[in-house]
Amino acid sequence: MAGGSEYSVEAVGGGGKVACAAWIRRREEKATRVFAAYGRPSPPALEVLGFDSVHCSLSEEPLARIVLGEDSEDAPRGIAVHPTGDELVCVTANGWCRLFKLVFEELTVRFIESKAPALESVGPQKCLAFSTDGAKFAIGGEDGHLRIFHWPSMKVLLDEPKAHKSFRDMDISLDSEFLVSTSTDGTARIWKIDEGVPLVNLTRSSDEKIECCRFSRDGMKPFLFCTVAKGTKVVTVVWNISDWARIGYKRLLGKPVSTLSVSMDGKFLALGSHDGDFCVVDVKEMEISHWSKKLHLGSPVYAIEFCPTER
Repeated sequence: MAGGSEYSVEAVGGGGKVACAAWIRRREEKATRVFAAYGRPSPPALEVLGFDSVHCSLSEEPLARIVLGEDSEDAPRGIAVHPTGDELVCVTANGWCRLFKLVFEELTVRFIESKAPALESVGPQKCLAFSTDGAKFAIGGEDGHLRIFHWPSMKVLLDEPKAHKSFRDMDISLDSEFLVSTSTDGTARIWKIDEGVPLVNLTRSSDEKIECCRFSRDGMKPFLFCTVAKGTKVVTVVWNISDWARIGYKRLLGKPVSTLSVSMDGKFLALGSHDGDFCVVDVKEMEISHWSKKLHLGSPVYAIEFCPTER
């Protein structure tokens, strides 16, 4: 997980491989506390670790741990944390979405699994995301099926079995009005969430593939950022969400991009590469402000998420 324009969190509490991770932000009476949720593949488990902002490190031992099963089909593939920090959804290799409530006490954390019939046995998922206000939850499957729910009622807002060939990436706009999704075939679509309908397909040439996507977050300039590949050349393209027209592009990482993220205040983008690099970009200048090379020893960076409270 990238920690912003100056730091990244390297510590992996408890040791062993990590399959997925996400920040947990807890707003409490006197302070905001930050934790990290890890999904481990062997044995399949979820963990919560404490974050030390002074030393930019995670606790060596988890504050809470729950085993999800015994074989590889129970392994976590992705985590989405509700903005309140009280709940998280974990997708597993066997195609289940499991909902957990997080109970935070002074020095401990507990997992409590909750029933969510609408999320059970939905098939393997590639993308999952809560809206910024926590009122929407969306999942995009390997089979191209898009589902968007109202949270926590689980009322279905959109159910499209053939949204894509297979999902590549997905994001919900700051105002929760739009969802953008990209496919493994290079196409990208905008969806009007409350109306439950597709709105527009983003324009591209026949030799372009739209891959990663994120909406702006500063609340002032309503933009959409996408990475677009044309052969070995990859650029970050900006769309205006008022008319969905391209308004500019910049070649940033200079190599194939595996993941894209935006900070909560909208001031920075982060791009990860297939060979383990990541860079942080100042959105206002669209210039790289930090670059870490081979951070993950030549392996693809599968996900980047900015720390919600730190730079």
